[in-house]
Amino acid sequence: MMFNCHCRVCQKVTGGPYIPVVLIPTKAFKLTTGSLRYHFTDTIRGKRHPHKRGFCADCGSRITGGESKNPRPWMAVTASSLDDPSRFRAQFDIFATHAQSWDLMDPKLPKHDQYPPK
Repeated sequence: MMFNCHCRVCQKVTGGPYIPVVLIPTKAFKLTTGSLRYHFTDTIRGKRHPHKRGFCADCGSRITGGESKNPRPWMAVTASSLDDPSRFRAQFDIFATHAQSWDLMDPKLPKHDQYPPK
């Protein structure tokens, strides 16, 4: 699954209007160089349900996100951190109501106010 997250936390973490995300099976993730340093940020569910976000310990670039204290079968990886980011093709936008007025979202992509329906 590939999408753009426009939530305020992703905006603050990246300094940009959104973050392009690829969901992958957790077992398929392999960091080929360096290590991750983790930070926790609040979610719309509050402080009791923080998101675990992984950053490159050397340069500080965001690599992973959407993880939680309870292991999940999937994890989010930033598209720009992939070996071949040109393969990223967003399927929809989430937290579209948080998008900035200067964020030029693709009008062809489905928009969700928060998370997409399951």
